[in-house]
Amino acid sequence: MTEKQTKKQTATQIETPRVPTDLDWTRAAPEDEQDPGPWIEIAFGEGDNDDAVYLRETSDPDNVVTTTRKKWDAFVLGVQAGEFDHFVEGVEGV
Repeated sequence: MTEKQTKKQTATQIETPRVPTDLDWTRAAPEDEQDPGPWIEIAFGEGDNDDAVYLRETSDPDNVVTTTRKKWDAFVLGVQAGEFDHFVEGVEGV
């Protein structure tokens, strides 16, 4: 690989995806909860060309993490199947 290709690859790897400004964010909090959190919020990309899922924390809304719908769906199925229960063992209220 040439030096030019290496620099281009590095620049591509650290490129931050553009987060649409018109996303419909859904807060993962109890329905009657009025406390500002921090809570996790999720938004789904819209349109045929945007299969992104966007995640952020209410206390830092400019810090957005993205994944794909396929990966998000696999995560949700894993949660439903109990694959992550070991992360909350010993946590009060669980």
